[in-house]
Amino acid sequence: MIISMENISRIYNGNTVLDRVALTIEDNDRIGLVGPNGCGKSTLLRIITGGEEYESLPEPDIPAFAVRRGASIGYLAQNTGLDRSSTVMEEMQSVFAHVHEIWDEMKELEKRIAADPNDAAAVAEYAAKTAEYEAKDGYLADVNIKKVLTGMGFGEDTYNRVISTLSGGEKTRLAITRLLLENPDLLILDEPTNHLDFETIMWLEGYLSEYKGALLIVSHDRYFLDKLCTSICDIERSRLRRWKGNYTAYVKLKKEDNERRLKEYEAQQAEIAKLKDFVDRNIVRASTSNMAKSRQKKLDSMELVEKPVMYTKSAGIRFEYDIEPPLDVLFVKDCELKAGDKLLAENIGFDVRRGDRIGIVGANGIGKSTLLKLIQGIYPHTKGKIFWNKNIKVSYFDQENAQLHPELTLIDEIHSRYRGMADEQIRKLLGMVRLTGENVFKRVGVVSGGERAKLCFALMMLERGNVLILDEPTNHLDIDTRDVLEDALSDYTGTLIFVSHDRYLLNKLAGRIFEIDKNGMNIYECGFDEYISRKNAARQEIKVSAPKKTDNGFRSKQQRSDDAKRRARIRELEKLIDELEVKMSALEDDMKDPEIAGDYVRLNEKCTEYEQLKHLSSEYSDEWLELSEE
Repeated sequence: MIISMENISRIYNGNTVLDRVALTIEDNDRIGLVGPNGCGKSTLLRIITGGEEYESLPEPDIPAFAVRRGASIGYLAQNTGLDRSSTVMEEMQSVFAHVHEIWDEMKELEKRIAADPNDAAAVAEYAAKTAEYEAKDGYLADVNIKKVLTGMGFGEDTYNRVISTLSGGEKTRLAITRLLLENPDLLILDEPTNHLDFETIMWLEGYLSEYKGALLIVSHDRYFLDKLCTSICDIERSRLRRWKGNYTAYVKLKKEDNERRLKEYEAQQAEIAKLKDFVDRNIVRASTSNMAKSRQKKLDSMELVEKPVMYTKSAGIRFEYDIEPPLDVLFVKDCELKAGDKLLAENIGFDVRRGDRIGIVGANGIGKSTLLKLIQGIYPHTKGKIFWNKNIKVSYFDQENAQLHPELTLIDEIHSRYRGMADEQIRKLLGMVRLTGENVFKRVGVVSGGERAKLCFALMMLERGNVLILDEPTNHLDIDTRDVLEDALSDYTGTLIFVSHDRYLLNKLAGRIFEIDKNGMNIYECGFDEYISRKNAARQEIKVSAPKKTDNGFRSKQQRSDDAKRRARIRELEKLIDELEVKMSALEDDMKDPEIAGDYVRLNEKCTEYEQLKHLSSEYSDEWLELSEE
């Protein structure tokens, strides 16, 4: 057990945010924490990490909140990052400061033993320090630093950069990197995928799947939760409840549980109504007064079933259109993507057919949003061809909401476009996207990103486009609203072209994947899971990866030969590193042997051999990383 919580509450100005929360976190737990924005998730994390006070009603002699003695907790709050004057490598090396101190102490002890081989105290201390150094992976510290930095998207060219000069997203990624290297017993991550591209997210998933400590993850990335979590905790009406399984299992179980509780609630309400009716009719009659009192007593002592929160998704967002488009919708050939004068990608070409559901993916900054604006004519194209067929009506969701007017209220934003609509009609429409009450009179510029997104969906419903183009539509939405949007897009019978980092959305909707890189576009005629499977297979060399294009569209014979040699060398290095690890493990066992540990000469020989192997392993690992990045 790492954390134990019983009857933990948090009250702000008379409002209960958390009510009698109970949670136990064991050594290997993989917990996802979900709930609507503002439900108390961040408050709970701050309580766990000691940054927030709490109220409690503990049982006698049982602490309301307990942390295992000596347990380490690492916490990455949402949108926080490192901001230091040190360089990237200096900061990562500082994680192993204690390990470096042990190494320095070992070197001093070696000098003492060399001066006096019969110094038993020095020999014994040296054996203890060596064991401690090995236990903390001291020999592999540099390799681990480079491995994690590479996985989190930091190449060698970033090692000497001063952290304070990095972007906000880079600082957040570096904060995650440091936490991974610190290897705490409990790792708490609040929206860790916010600033990560696909490649980095997949690497992080793989790393965390092998993590030896416990994980507590707050995330709107349902795909991430599915891959990592074995239980889900949700906070609803200030109460926390834990469910077995990943996010998909949780959704199914909660739906079934809500339906069961609703039936219990409705049955009890019917019974209450029946009892009240009997009491009202019979309490004043002498012959039935006792029976009425008995039923009133039953009513008074009845433990009420709380009505579950039921989200009626079918009454929410719905996209429809009036004009049936032709079979061929869009044709794009030989276009290029630019940011100012900077060329992002070239040789962009594809076609879109009626009913296509296209997910566009690629590295951050590669030009995915630019492509959506280019094909709509928002950005002019100076090269290539873009042809839309007749009878096409596009409805566009811009992640920056640039089409909205910040000074208008939500209701006036719709009035300005559809002047014939009555206030009652507009409020009904806004209610369908869960914009209700006085919120509709707030200015567009002051509402949250999620509320602006909902306003855009309401406008798209009115536009009735037969082609929907969406740029990161789920970015600011909570999980429940994402589910509503996904259902609406699943039911939509028109053509979808969308950019998203939401892999759950991609997996549910996309039937074709367009991947952009600097050389052009790779088209996968499959869904997202199959796309990931093919990418992984190519990465592991189970299948031959798609040929890298040159100016004429194909690789030269020399390029293919060089690539084959590179793959062969990677396989050779992996084998050599495995062999070295076996030898190093055997040497570690030898150095722990009391007979060798007490013999300085033999121990020194073993240590020297180990150092040589470690140095060779480090060189092989560096070469492996360099070849793998090509």
